[in-house]
Amino acid sequence: MSANMENKKKMTFGDFWDKYSTITILAVMIIVFGALRPTTFLQGSNLIKIVEQSSITILLGLGEFFAILLGGIDLSVSSVMALSGALCAKLMAEAGMHPVLAILLGIILFGILIGVVNGLLVTATGLPPFIITLGTQAILRSIVYIITSARAVSGLPPEFQKTIGGKAFGVIPVPILVALVTALLLTYFTTKTQCGRNLYAIGGNSQAAWYAGITVKKHTIIAFAISGLCAALAGMVNVARLAAAEPNAGTGYETYAIEAVIIGGASFFGGVGIIPKVIIGGLIIGTINNGLNMCGVSSYYQQLAMGCLLIVAVTLDRFFGASRKKS
Repeated sequence: MSANMENKKKMTFGDFWDKYSTITILAVMIIVFGALRPTTFLQGSNLIKIVEQSSITILLGLGEFFAILLGGIDLSVSSVMALSGALCAKLMAEAGMHPVLAILLGIILFGILIGVVNGLLVTATGLPPFIITLGTQAILRSIVYIITSARAVSGLPPEFQKTIGGKAFGVIPVPILVALVTALLLTYFTTKTQCGRNLYAIGGNSQAAWYAGITVKKHTIIAFAISGLCAALAGMVNVARLAAAEPNAGTGYETYAIEAVIIGGASFFGGVGIIPKVIIGGLIIGTINNGLNMCGVSSYYQQLAMGCLLIVAVTLDRFFGASRKKS
């Protein structure tokens, strides 16, 4: 009897934070804003709008997750999003390319290729991903301004906007489906494939993973390629929703992506995190933005709220991350 009692551990705050932090934060946000704006915030149409608006943050966060899973970071996701969207828009509006082919080129050629380049630079130079992606972020954003002449690219085919920015069956916004399908595929990749499990091993201890026969460089390139792919998907969704490719699109969204991942329970130190919680992290950011807008709060205070939430999340991860890895 006493042995059974000893085996039953009391739930500590660290255990609670690990299991229920993201869903608790989301629930608290919904309750608070629902109480402040009960007639508008909790309407079904507004809740769907929150999820749709969060789809871009979720997609960026899904890609950022893989860079952070390795103990790194990808600051270029916002610029990849803008460049892929701008190039896709120009191919359709100016070159007359079919939307399907333009989308494939925007995602596969531009998004994945840029991610591979990031991964190659990280592995070849040995520099921290922070430095590499900070540089590529600036380079890619400059390319966006150059190819668009700092002007929005419009005149997109109606079928593109209806397909990517419309509603499936006239009910569900397509951006939500894009984010959901991407999340499901990446969840399968991280949980059911050897490559996905290897990424966790590398993030936990890259040297031990190398001794175990895991090719760290190859998996690093794969992680950044996935980040580029998700950023390009976000670029397609953003262009379709706005019906134009803005050269400033996604500016600062790398912060949202990082916040979605960290608030979603991933560790900045690598090796910890799951895809579903990244989705909740993205929804938390969307809920805060939507709720504060409804309350008439200035965007400056919105950034303040995001910054405080990120600091709290990282601080708690710093104190309780070690216990999560041991459990």
